[in-house]
Parts: sequence; C-alpha cells; structure tokens
Amino acid sequence: MMEIFFETCLLCFAQKDVFQLKDIEKIAPKEKGITSVSVKEILQSLVDDGMVDTDRIGTSNYFWAFPSKALHARKRKLEDLESQFAESSQKKETLQKNIEKSKIGRENTAERTALIEELAALRQKKEQLKAEIEKYRECDPDVVEEMRQTNKVAKEAANRWTDNIFSIKSWAKRKFGFEESRIDKSFGIPEDLDYID
Repeated sequence: MMEIFFETCLLCFAQKDVFQLKDIEKIAPKEKGITSVSVKEILQSLVDDGMVDTDRIGTSNYFWAFPSKALHARKRKLEDLESQFAESSQKKETLQKNIEKSKIGRENTAERTALIEELAALRQKKEQLKAEIEKYRECDPDVVEEMRQTNKVAKEAANRWTDNIFSIKSWAKRKFGFEESRIDKSFGIPEDLDYID
C-alpha cells in the first residue's frame, strides 16, 4: 500500500500526489493486488501508525505519504536505538567494573571456604532452633495472652447473641402469646441455652 504513495511521488518528482479514498480503492486492487474490501481498513491502519497523513478538506478526505517523511522517521528511530544502545553499553561496562571490584577480597582461599561452611552450619542451626521454638509457641506468654483476649471477645459476642435470642423470645411471647417451648421448637433453640460464664 505504501508503494502506491511512494511510486507516484518518485514519478512526479516535484509534484507530490494526494489521494482520496476512492482513488486508492481503484489503484490498490489493480496495481498491487490488494483486495478492495480491505483497502479502507489497511489505509486506516497506516494512518493510525502515522505512516500515511490525512486531512479533511471540505467534504473530502485526502491521504498522502512522502518518502522523505518515512526516511526521517527511520532516521529518528535509528538515532533513538543508537542512543539506547550507547546507554546500555555504558551501563554494562559500569556493571562489569562493579563485578570486578566486588571480586576483590573474595578469592577462594581455605579461610574463606571454612567461613562459608561455618555460615551454612549456623544457618542450618538457626532453622532448627526456629522449628524448636515453633513447637513451644502455644506456651509463649504473648500467644497465651492473645488467646485470652480472643476468647474474651468471643464470649462477649456469644452472650450478646444469647441476650438477643432471649429478647426476641420475650417479644414473641408478648406479641403473639406463644409458649416458650413452642418458640424453642419452631426455631431450633436448645432448651439449655444460657449465658456463658
């Protein structure tokens, strides 16, 4: 599709051609073998990508693309890529220098190997001690206190709900004259329901 714009520009040198959609729909199938159904869609895609320019003049839409614009776009893209490459090369070089600096003092010596082995053994011992502490976690005073607080909140909530049930039962007895045993049976309330001490 871009060849349609570029070839007409090359043929006419000074005069640059602009096209209407109907012109492109005629030229594309004949000269480039593009199906006429997809011409409009391809053209819109090229406009969206900034490869073809468009403008509305009066009631008509005109389309054009000049090789110089494409060349400038490619040059800008190439300059951007070269700049990124230079930055990446500089960063790589800096990282290489840092790696070399960090290797100083880390040569594989007998002392270093012994220290690494000792460190691994201490880490393993630390994990074993953590596992041992975890076994006795339930005896931890902080955990026990946390469980007491949780139990207290749960007890208060249970007593609040028990109080609500008693209030509703009392209201139902007054409003409808139901017997307490009938209310308990209808709503599945246990006979021994009472507050938690």
